[in-house]
Amino acid sequence: MEQLLLEWLGKPVWMWAGFLTIVVGLLALDLGLFNRRDHEIGVRESLGLSAFYIAVALVFGAWLWSWLGADSAIDYLTAYAVEKSLAMDNVFVIALIFSAFSVPRLYQHRVLFWGVLGVIVLRAIMIGGGAALVARYHWVLYLFAGFLILTGVRMFFARSEETDIADNALLKWFRRRMRVTNDLNGHAFFVRAPGRLGEMKLHATPLFLALATIEIADVIFAVDSVPAVFAITTDAYVVYTSNIFAILGLRALYFALAAVIHRFAYLKQALAVLLVFIGGKVFAAPLLGIEKTPPVVSLSVTAAILATGVVWSLWRTRAEAGPPR
Repeated sequence: MEQLLLEWLGKPVWMWAGFLTIVVGLLALDLGLFNRRDHEIGVRESLGLSAFYIAVALVFGAWLWSWLGADSAIDYLTAYAVEKSLAMDNVFVIALIFSAFSVPRLYQHRVLFWGVLGVIVLRAIMIGGGAALVARYHWVLYLFAGFLILTGVRMFFARSEETDIADNALLKWFRRRMRVTNDLNGHAFFVRAPGRLGEMKLHATPLFLALATIEIADVIFAVDSVPAVFAITTDAYVVYTSNIFAILGLRALYFALAAVIHRFAYLKQALAVLLVFIGGKVFAAPLLGIEKTPPVVSLSVTAAILATGVVWSLWRTRAEAGPPR
């Protein structure tokens, strides 16, 4: 029991163990109850699952409020909103990946489910490393902030371009070094199939390549989102929990968002402004003689920027909205 009271990255081990227990329980509930069998997830089910994950995330935020105080809880909510919003681009990329590998909707949830397991591990490594760097070299936070400002400016003026997933160099490398079947084999990631000499050998299926590509895409997106959250708070526990809850909820919402992602055409510009704000407040705080921007101010400005982006996008694309299904 004494080991549970030891601190790791600024928090007792029991807090980390408790959070991971919640995540494992949610994943077990997802696979064991909600999605025991492969099936096409419709918009209504997607919205219902997303609402459930959001409710769990908010309850966890309320617990943080009672245990760590209002500032930590507000930082958590701000980080949650930022991570969920920045991951919107990921929805578009995931849709492209599923299209490139011809993954039917029947098996898409399976890929996303196992993808979450990879995200939990990869984000833990990135956030743990980032927390250690910031704790030892505080000036790294200013590098993160400068990177966010540059990224935001570049994102604001960037033109939307089609991405050809099939032409990805890393994907070609995978195909050269792995035995890959031409077609799917149900929901299997690996199957035994005849090799060049007719002997049975283990082959990856396109479903596994889709999973691997989604994991690579998440690492790329994390390069933006992890520094953004560290610019909000350097509490590794708040950073990690907000990241994982946001990703869990977004994967559940994917099937509803994928059908209407074109309606959020101007959200990218709002996210760009948000990145500049998050990076800018890191530099502004010492100039104003304060340790950090008050969490309630960060949350209010974040909510206002995102709400403006969503409302403006829906207004400008209202002609593209089809009849309700």
